[in-house]
Order: sequence, then C-alpha cells, then structure tokens
Amino acid sequence: MATIYDFTVKDRKGNDVSLSEYKGKVLLIVNTATGCGFTPHYDPLEAMYKDLRDKGFEILDFPSNQFAGQAPGSDDEIHEFCTLKFGTEFPQFAKIDVNGDNADPLFAFLAAEKPFKGFGKGIKNAALNKFANMNNKKFGDKTYIGWNFTKFLIDREGKVVARFEPTVDMKEVKKAVEELIG
Repeated sequence: MATIYDFTVKDRKGNDVSLSEYKGKVLLIVNTATGCGFTPHYDPLEAMYKDLRDKGFEILDFPSNQFAGQAPGSDDEIHEFCTLKFGTEFPQFAKIDVNGDNADPLFAFLAAEKPFKGFGKGIKNAALNKFANMNNKKFGDKTYIGWNFTKFLIDREGKVVARFEPTVDMKEVKKAVEELIG
C-alpha cells in the first residue's frame, strides 16, 4: 500500500526532496496562497508548529496559484511574504498545481485517500462552494482540492488519516494533530 513516503517533491529552490525524510513524524500537508481570505491560517499553523515540532510534528507548505490567482509570486517572493508577515519556520516547497492534468502526484494521492466532501454548512461555506465550483470546473474529474488551505493529516507511518477543508476551525485541526502525536 502506498504512503506519502513514496513521493518526491521539489523544495522552493528546485531540489528533489523525498518525503521519506519525514518518516516517523506526524505531518500536516497544506496547499497555501498568499492572497487568499484564508491566508491568516498561517498564524495558527505557525503557532501549532512552534508548539508541537519538538514532539515529532512537521507542516509541509505547498503554495498553489490555481485558486483565483491568489499565489502569484515566485517561490522566493512567497517565502519572503510568509516569513516576514507570519514568521513561518516550517518547510515551504515549490509552488505547484494541485488540480488538473499537471497536478502534483502527491496531491492527487492525498485527495484519493481522503476525497473532498464539501466545505460544511452555513452561508460562508455555501458562498465558498459556489465560488470554488466556478473556479474548479475547468479541472473536471481532476479536481482534487477545493480551495487554498486544504490540510491533510498524516500519521507516523505515512498514512493519510484526515482531511480538513479551509473552513474547518484551526482549533479542531490542532486537536486532531495533538491526538495523533499522543
């Protein structure tokens, strides 16, 4: 059975990184954007990282510009924005596609393991769903990710155990991470 350790990704400098380097750690893999309404998620993500990294926790940040062009900068510009504005210290990788024919295989795998089930109930979630559907219809059956700041929780064996849409409260995400860390 495949795990995330079977994948190799590019760091923000273009170097190959085998995700097997993260064996034995609890991971939160996130697709991000610097100009999104969910960009403030960087604050609780960085707080969680600082609080839990010494317990074997890592956040892997993958910027994507596929959602209304909300991550338009270069990898270096995105990294500078995140470190200066949010003080991020967790690993940030090269900007990728998460949907469509050029979707990074890691995100196709993550979404196959934990498919999209909606953004939840409420007016804001319904509005996001409508906007996301308009944006994502161009990807057809290769729409793996609904919007920026979708998060996948990975256990210490490299298995995908949970998916959190950007509309999920970050306190709920942190609680799930803490339970997995033990």
